[in-house]
Amino acid sequence: MKADGGLKSNIVLYGALAANLGIAVAKFAAAAISGSSSMLTEGVHSLVDSGNQLLLLHGQRRARRSPDAAHPFGYGRELYFWAFVVAILIFAVGAGVSIYEGWRHIRTPEPLGDPLVNYIVLGIAVLLEGTSWAIAVREFNAGRGDTGWWRAIRGSKDPAGFIVLFEDSAALAGLGIAAAGVWASHFFNDPRIDGVASVLIGLILAAVATLLARESKGLLIGESADPALIARIHAIMDRHSEIRFVNHVRTIHTAPDAIFVAISAEFDAALPMGAGEALIEEIESELKHAVPQLTSVYIRPEKRVDAVPI
Repeated sequence: MKADGGLKSNIVLYGALAANLGIAVAKFAAAAISGSSSMLTEGVHSLVDSGNQLLLLHGQRRARRSPDAAHPFGYGRELYFWAFVVAILIFAVGAGVSIYEGWRHIRTPEPLGDPLVNYIVLGIAVLLEGTSWAIAVREFNAGRGDTGWWRAIRGSKDPAGFIVLFEDSAALAGLGIAAAGVWASHFFNDPRIDGVASVLIGLILAAVATLLARESKGLLIGESADPALIARIHAIMDRHSEIRFVNHVRTIHTAPDAIFVAISAEFDAALPMGAGEALIEEIESELKHAVPQLTSVYIRPEKRVDAVPI
């Protein structure tokens, strides 16, 4: 992601939060009037999404804290923790409640009410969710450049962006299923169909939560930088004739836009100690200028035969 990814993520999150809060109130009102299971499920879905966006905003604020003695590399990865919590909430609350409500309405169907209010609320929800989704897609496209969608998601180090994208995509799919469920239950005069739609919405949420948990777990454990960035580091090291061989370049993201790099390199044996120290300082400065995301650079002189391979 670009260096201004945090600001863009904030814009996406606040926009999605405002949309979901309004939609949740409307969906719950429609469910109370019509007795629709899928509308109740959609209300829970929007409420969970709102809570998730608040958690991600909280995570972003906590992640911006400055390094201290307890956390010398900063608190950037706390955002990844809250992203993992969001994935768990989507699975446990969003998917769990949806499937439970759907199963309950299949076993004990309630009388059908006037579906008009459901269609009105669904139409408004599609408009608001679609706007939020379009903003999320635009910002994600701006960050991924020419990289393919799936590869960009797997390579993204800013969970706020792709979580909102997945949530909004799931929300739009859920709205389509809810509308189909409401229509079919009235067309066939069978309220159980509305319960089936609720279960399907829950299964979509479970799939999205599983995918988000997988991506968030990788970030939480620690992921390396983009291969192209690592190649740039290698290229800068290779420019210096005093470096005989670069044994390895190991990186880890300490935040979406902060990277720690550890470099093992074999220096020319004839290089004096003082000159070697000056060279390391020069290379560190050059690396940080060329790659602003590098917040910490560690260069270790080490013979090639002694270097531990990855």
